[in-house]
Amino acid sequence: MKSGFVTLFGRSNVGKSTLLNRLVGTKVAITSPKPQTTRHQIQGVVHTEEGQIVFVDTPGIFTTSKDNLTKYLNKTAQNALKDVDIVVHVVDPTRPIGPEDKKIFSIIRELKLPKVLVINKIDVYQPRYLASFEALADEYDTVVQLSAKDGQHTKALVHALIELLPEGEPLYEHGQFTNLDNEFWFAELIREKLFLRLGEEVPYSLTVKVDEITRRPDNTLYIKARIITNADRYKGMIVGKGGRGIKEIGQSARREIENATDSSVYLDMQVIVNEHWTEEYK
Repeated sequence: MKSGFVTLFGRSNVGKSTLLNRLVGTKVAITSPKPQTTRHQIQGVVHTEEGQIVFVDTPGIFTTSKDNLTKYLNKTAQNALKDVDIVVHVVDPTRPIGPEDKKIFSIIRELKLPKVLVINKIDVYQPRYLASFEALADEYDTVVQLSAKDGQHTKALVHALIELLPEGEPLYEHGQFTNLDNEFWFAELIREKLFLRLGEEVPYSLTVKVDEITRRPDNTLYIKARIITNADRYKGMIVGKGGRGIKEIGQSARREIENATDSSVYLDMQVIVNEHWTEEYK
């Protein structure tokens, strides 16, 4: 039996969370095209006959740390490299190697543990960018080219990781796929809908907190959540004209939660302003 922790590491928007969801077979991490979507270490578990892989999803690495949130994200990502068995460096061959990639290469070179290079998005890659990542293959124990979006060659990655993992007992019970509690996961789903709907600037000004989850007598799942932003102007953009924006966001989040929980859901959301909310990320 093999078991161990595997960190998914890389720059923002290379598809780490999409890959995690594909490998686990269910949605444990939110995704969006915008940077900084992932803000925490999220674990997803893959169970196989040969062993168990606990993947740790991480925020993307940024070369500049202009605010508390960005500093926190970089620190969170690098902390996820401690006490793990393998690091999986996920890269995006639709873009050239940039400053974030170079910073990540320098971090990974110092690690004394197995390293796997995952070249994602092979369904849409640019040949010249793919070649630049392939040239780095000698620095890794294994290289896997795959598509997290459609699942191409993801089984090859699982097989390669099982080969590299140490022998050990399962770390999670069979059938358990993540370490997330419902409050955190529901908040993340709401935040995902906000990221997908709102313009470039607004998502980075907000966070979501779930304050209450109650099962009502009629079996409806009541969820009370706060959307916290740092300026009145962003609150107006979130709420939208006549409340239309927050209504559509709520409907989208409620549908996904209902599908995941197989329950009728009442989602009670409030938008509040707290210009100091990012100070919790230190």
